Amino acid sequence: MSSLTAPSSESFETVFARWLGGIFSMLVIAASCVGMFVGAFQIVYANSIYPGVSVRGIALGGLSREAAVDKLSREFTYATKTNFVLRDGDKTWNATPAQLGATFDVQTTADAAFAYGRSGKLDLDLIDQFWAWYEGSDLAPIITFDSNRGAAFLKTVAREIDRAAVEASLTVSGTDVKVTQGIFGRTVNPEKTLTKIVPSLRSLTTAEVTLVIDEYRPAVMDATQQATLAKQILSQPLSLVIEKPNKGDPGPWVFDQRQLAAMLTINRVEDSTGARYVVGLDSKQLLPFLETLAPKLETKTKDARYIFNDEKKELEPLVGQEAIDGRELDSAATIKLINDKLLTGSHSVPLVFKITKPKLHNNVKAAELGITGLVSSQVTSFKGSSAERLNNIRTGAGQFHGVMIPPGGTFSFNEFLGDISLDKGFSEALIIYAGKTIKGVGGGICQVSTTAFRAAFFGGYPIVERHSHAYRVLYYERQTPSWTGPGLDAAIFTPDADFKFKNDREAWLLIETYILPSAGTVQFKFYSADDGRKVKVSPAEIRNEIPAPKDLYELDPKLKKDEIRQVDYSADGADTVVKRKVEKDGKTLFEDSIKTHYLPWQAVYKYGPSGWRMAYRRWQMANEKLL
Repeated sequence: MSSLTAPSSESFETVFARWLGGIFSMLVIAASCVGMFVGAFQIVYANSIYPGVSVRGIALGGLSREAAVDKLSREFTYATKTNFVLRDGDKTWNATPAQLGATFDVQTTADAAFAYGRSGKLDLDLIDQFWAWYEGSDLAPIITFDSNRGAAFLKTVAREIDRAAVEASLTVSGTDVKVTQGIFGRTVNPEKTLTKIVPSLRSLTTAEVTLVIDEYRPAVMDATQQATLAKQILSQPLSLVIEKPNKGDPGPWVFDQRQLAAMLTINRVEDSTGARYVVGLDSKQLLPFLETLAPKLETKTKDARYIFNDEKKELEPLVGQEAIDGRELDSAATIKLINDKLLTGSHSVPLVFKITKPKLHNNVKAAELGITGLVSSQVTSFKGSSAERLNNIRTGAGQFHGVMIPPGGTFSFNEFLGDISLDKGFSEALIIYAGKTIKGVGGGICQVSTTAFRAAFFGGYPIVERHSHAYRVLYYERQTPSWTGPGLDAAIFTPDADFKFKNDREAWLLIETYILPSAGTVQFKFYSADDGRKVKVSPAEIRNEIPAPKDLYELDPKLKKDEIRQVDYSADGADTVVKRKVEKDGKTLFEDSIKTHYLPWQAVYKYGPSGWRMAYRRWQMANEKLL
């Protein structure tokens, strides 16, 4: 039979309380031990880096800051020994991170290692210290980056790479044209290159980096087209021609290839579309040639001349007096056309002219000019004139046949007469010059000017300029339909003495001239519009008459024996006044007077060596008390 043990006298609560107290005592003892350990740990590493702390695998635990700096300086060689490869095509350059601007901040890195586990927050610091001791804590080294230093290094590399852009060139040697293509410029871009390098530096790795190169296209990359044009210009001679030549025009003018090569220019031009070469012939060399040529090619504008058909009441152009366009060489436009044509392959280039159209073309109608019929006609006699004088009258009068004067225009006799010379068909005949009647080219022209003067005077036109002869001339006082007597002659002497009148009608004035050899007369006919004016001319008032001096005889060894020749004719001197009144619509339009002072003039005879005839003449002159 088993025995039963009697139950304890202590309760469960008492037992549990005793157990719990034991556990707490043990914890207190353990905490005290840990506290003592932590305290001792902090004391041991108070001036050194906590165990397990490293930088890039370099153990720094237990080292002071100074020792850590020394160790890191010796063992961390990334900045100075790591190699970066820089590439440009087949060329490469080596560089360390330090050369590229990277610097290892040892002191700051050592400070960071020492500061690990020392944030001031005990709980966090103890955790960091534990894990560093337990499994280690590897810190990243502190690297600083100086972009200026990196850029400076890349610029040393750029010296081997950089090159300026080279434009295409075009040169001419003799008649050969040579062309060289342009070359791109290249420049290392340090900023963009460093941007590619920095990520590797930050990750403390190495890399092969292709340099960033900026390329610059030259302004003129290709001159092949211009070279082709230059060769085209020099491919054959240049011929300058007159497209519509006048009779007697010179030309053509030919420049061979060597001359063209000497004038060829290659100019670089730049505008909004870019830069390019322009080839052509040098205007500075062409211009002097054209300026020398210009006077030979200039043509003055010439109005057509007409006659008035009285039956048809219409103008008819005079044959050989048709209108002529004015022509002036336009050197600038010619040079431009030469270069334009050469660039198209043409080597025959017409000269460019500025054309001036005449006012009076060949097909003008009388109604356009307001001409309706004859308004004045005057005739003077040249009977008894020498053949030379008659030739001059015919030649001079011909200069005025078909002349047109516009409304308000002034007629100038000398302007239309032109040069009086033997080359112009004039002959030597007697003229009044320096107080004497002598032989001179154009004697008899005053017969023409006198007739023109009378047509204007009796036609009622205002006289602008008129000069009289020095003495009364028989030719101008012979019976004519309108006038007999002195006072209405008009002498001219180019260029000083002219005869002028004004066309004060609203219509143009057409002048026609005619020579009637059988009648011995020269006629001026004025065609315009009859505006109703009436002309009243009073007879000449003659005053202060002075008899002509006695005849003068002079020996002339050039004359034949017994030959006598009269070289001057006697005329009485006098003052004359001819009054004119021009009326229109019953009112006086204007009044004027032609006043003339004529000198007394003696007859002059030239005689040859004396013979019986001259002996008698001498006796006669002695009796007349002339010797």
